[in-house]
Amino acid sequence: MTEQQGLEGLELEERNSLRRIDGLRTELEDITEVEYRKLRLERVVLVGVWTEGTALDAENSLAELKLLAETAGSEVLDALIQRRQKPDPATYIGTGKVDELRAAVESTGADTVICDGALAPSQLRNLEDRIKVKVVDRTALILDIFAQHAKSKEGKAQVELAQLQYQTQRLRGWGGNLSRQAGGQAAGGEGIGGRGPGETKLETDRRRIQMKMTKLRRELKELSTARATKKKSRQARQVPSVAIAGYTNAGKSSLLNRLTDAGVLVEDALFATLDPTTRRTQTSDGRVYTMSDTVGFVRNLPHQLVEAFRSTLEEVAEADLVLHVVDGAHLDPEGQIRSVREVFADVDADKVPEIIVINKADAADPLVLKTLLVKEPHAVVVSAKTGEGIDELLSAIEADLPQPATRVDIVLPYARGDLLNQIHTQGEIESLDHEGDGTHVVARVHGHLAAELEPYTV
Repeated sequence: MTEQQGLEGLELEERNSLRRIDGLRTELEDITEVEYRKLRLERVVLVGVWTEGTALDAENSLAELKLLAETAGSEVLDALIQRRQKPDPATYIGTGKVDELRAAVESTGADTVICDGALAPSQLRNLEDRIKVKVVDRTALILDIFAQHAKSKEGKAQVELAQLQYQTQRLRGWGGNLSRQAGGQAAGGEGIGGRGPGETKLETDRRRIQMKMTKLRRELKELSTARATKKKSRQARQVPSVAIAGYTNAGKSSLLNRLTDAGVLVEDALFATLDPTTRRTQTSDGRVYTMSDTVGFVRNLPHQLVEAFRSTLEEVAEADLVLHVVDGAHLDPEGQIRSVREVFADVDADKVPEIIVINKADAADPLVLKTLLVKEPHAVVVSAKTGEGIDELLSAIEADLPQPATRVDIVLPYARGDLLNQIHTQGEIESLDHEGDGTHVVARVHGHLAAELEPYTV
């Protein structure tokens, strides 16, 4: 079947034009901000290819790309989308539409085009050659944001590894100032003496990148080992762990602060949190557990990032409970949930017990919240900003934390207050009475503590 036949189901008008998406231009507030942004911002035009789903899905994807571009420090001047059965293998958008895109770039004065997809090296080259400005794909944009936000040694190493994995596939061994290595007939019969330096430089670049990637993987393994040691220590004490995960900018850090007074940076920007934060907290009956904030996800999170951040994302897979935070005020909260669960499946976290936390109730449409609660029955509606629903969420967390397995009925001497404290922090007390010869406790505890308490069994 030809491509033309495959496109018969698409509207002719949509196929034959780039459609401008209104409302996606970056709005600047005053002249001071304009002057400041001219110094630091790249001026960009967004372009997307709509291949499936509804027009609203396509516009939501481009709206998210706008937020990503602004988070990276860009001023969005225009946004265009084309309806196609699949991206053009040579130029992403249809070859005839590249001229229209170039005209949009020239009329707005943009210096960069950002494509809403992962582009092959040849597509990037072809677009740059025809549009005459820098072309960036969605993967490179997200990598750039991660590079800006990484603070810890581990976070920086993870981002650099992902960037190198991306770059190694896009090294160019030819161009205006490089000749390709060749020999024999391909070199015009000149053999060894006719070989150019281009391929040698390409091989050198590849080798240098591979060596750097090996070094980074070694560093990450050492850092991962240190984190695993801390985790083993927590597990030895049977401290349950709760991971806060979800879409970027859904309010995970705000929720962690609200639940634990963690004091974590809260910023209205995508990927404000890259470095995991873990805090100890406790249930209303005194059981201690840890709560960790994790990196945010987006649609089509680049594979390089999933791989590079695997050790961080495994915090979710190894947790006892996941708080899956959703932005209730977003245009497509159900799409956010699907995207996050896809990443959960990638890191084997899809079997971990999950509470859907629908955040930003203060700004959300009540009808949207009602629809989400019908589709996700194990969900709690909250506002990390106002505190609405937080008590209900804490009760849900307490109910879903793993229950200690062993029931004990003991009388502890008053001198063993240390053991009583352990029962409070690690177990679940059913009854407690102070008697003449000690404290009579009926509780559920984990195996290692049950062994210590055995001598005091009634």
